[in-house]
Amino acid sequence: MKSAAAIALVFLAASSPALARPAQPQTAPAACPVTADHVAANGGLGRSRAGVAAGNLTILAMGSSSIEGVGASRPDLGFVPLLEAGLERRLPGVEVTVINKGIGGETAKETADRLPREIAAGRPDLVIWQLGTNDVLRDRPMDDFFADFRRGEDVLDRAGVDVLLIDPQRLPEGTVNPSFRGRNPALGETARMIDLEGGRVGYAVLHRFSAMGAWTDLERGGVGPDDLHLNDAGYACWAEVTAEGLAAALR
Repeated sequence: MKSAAAIALVFLAASSPALARPAQPQTAPAACPVTADHVAANGGLGRSRAGVAAGNLTILAMGSSSIEGVGASRPDLGFVPLLEAGLERRLPGVEVTVINKGIGGETAKETADRLPREIAAGRPDLVIWQLGTNDVLRDRPMDDFFADFRRGEDVLDRAGVDVLLIDPQRLPEGTVNPSFRGRNPALGETARMIDLEGGRVGYAVLHRFSAMGAWTDLERGGVGPDDLHLNDAGYACWAEVTAEGLAAALR
């Protein structure tokens, strides 16, 4: 496994130094409900299933800061390395490579602009496209967002790759940041529209906004002190939910 160090949270099971055991992986906090139900395959993922059958799956992860891993205390505790490790645990015998091409602050426009060259360079079976959060926070009109979304779809379809869309995150309801207060209804509506579009065109969808609604027992709902970027527990939960649902769809 290339990401053996990519473990969400670790603990030492030891009663004394003489009896100390090696650190064991704890894939997600107990407060995080891990279920495959948040991934809808929508009839897609055929190329990825073929890759799994052949023992090699390459994934290109595109999007903004949560793909990049901003907010994690270490690079190996971000979403991408944790997803890679989580998939390899669930797909024994399959070499999984997840290429991190997240850039903080991107909207759907910037990601769609980059898709052709990143797909050509990475030659993935599956493209993960996390989108929507920054478009909402920047008050981009929905028509503009969908124009860029569909421009990206054209690139993805021409490349013949599978697609997993990841919808917006949920923000803390008690945020004091005036830029974030009251944004969850718009983020939820954008998630709903992404889900409908994924079903229409046959892209898999990871319902992140919905999943985060169940993280009520996580400190700050899995979001860090800036009320935007995920903390280590949030990344661990998100990666495990994604790996569980995606692996189930690929078996």
